[in-house]
Amino acid sequence: MRVVVIGGTGHIGTFLVPRLVRAGHEVISLSRGTRAPYADAPEWQQVRHVAADRQQEDAAGTFGSRVAGLRPDAVVDLVCFTPDAAAALVGHLRGATGHLLHCGTMWRYGPSHRVPITEADGTPPVGEYGILKDRIARMLKQETASGGLTTTSLHPGHIVGPGWQPIGPLGNLDPGVWAALSAGHPLRIPGTGAELMHHVHADDVAQAFERALERRDAAAGEDFNVVAPSALNVRGYAHAVAGWFGRTAKLEPVTWQEFRGSTTAEFAGMSWDHLHRSQCLSIDKARTLLGYAPRYEPEDALLESVRWLVAHDRLRVAVPLAV
Repeated sequence: MRVVVIGGTGHIGTFLVPRLVRAGHEVISLSRGTRAPYADAPEWQQVRHVAADRQQEDAAGTFGSRVAGLRPDAVVDLVCFTPDAAAALVGHLRGATGHLLHCGTMWRYGPSHRVPITEADGTPPVGEYGILKDRIARMLKQETASGGLTTTSLHPGHIVGPGWQPIGPLGNLDPGVWAALSAGHPLRIPGTGAELMHHVHADDVAQAFERALERRDAAAGEDFNVVAPSALNVRGYAHAVAGWFGRTAKLEPVTWQEFRGSTTAEFAGMSWDHLHRSQCLSIDKARTLLGYAPRYEPEDALLESVRWLVAHDRLRVAVPLAV
């Protein structure tokens, strides 16, 4: 097939594009062209690159026609964030393209009431990002159900991979958390430490997209959770990280009010966004219909990311990794 990957050099595309080339597809990577993939691979030499600014072209009403003009058999959209953008793309692909695959998010679900969360029983989303992504997924599902374009939505957890800092043990991007755990210093944690985060390696997300392309009939009109086989809570995550440096985590539970007073508003807000949802998702549907088989447990994916960051002087830690 000729497959257009929108956002092809991002977190997921870095791994998906080489997978598709290895599978024998003709791949066109559509991106702003301002950065290279996070990891190099020889397959990129066989990829056609097309520069496009999605935001500007959506505003001008030209993006959908540009994608359709590439005459793809399938389109993987990794960077769609509004229902209007999704609807415009669908309108141009309907009747001309065989399959549209959309990258959603686990935040299409709200705070957990029951875990693991299946595609059928999550609570309503909270926050603009999750609300808009949920609307896109529902619109795409209805599009296919009504006899229009064949679509599939895949909803990853917190994406991890070499080249960028993952969501950390406190549900934020504070580099001081890694420094404290690597030094064996006390770490203040908001709440009880039982709050869940569900990560997934970017290559496992790429695998799910590849499987959905291969199994178009099974994936048609469906949405799928795409996460690691298990989830970590704050305590388990912090203890795992400390252990990588030969330390034992010293955790000090505090109230959210106390926590907000000890960090920046940005980090506190990010922690709340991740931890109050306390999400763990089921992948039974993706396993059954797509044959999804994630290779990485969350600890393995996170360690790979941290190892890369330390090796490239992108993360300051007190002592070298002990593993």
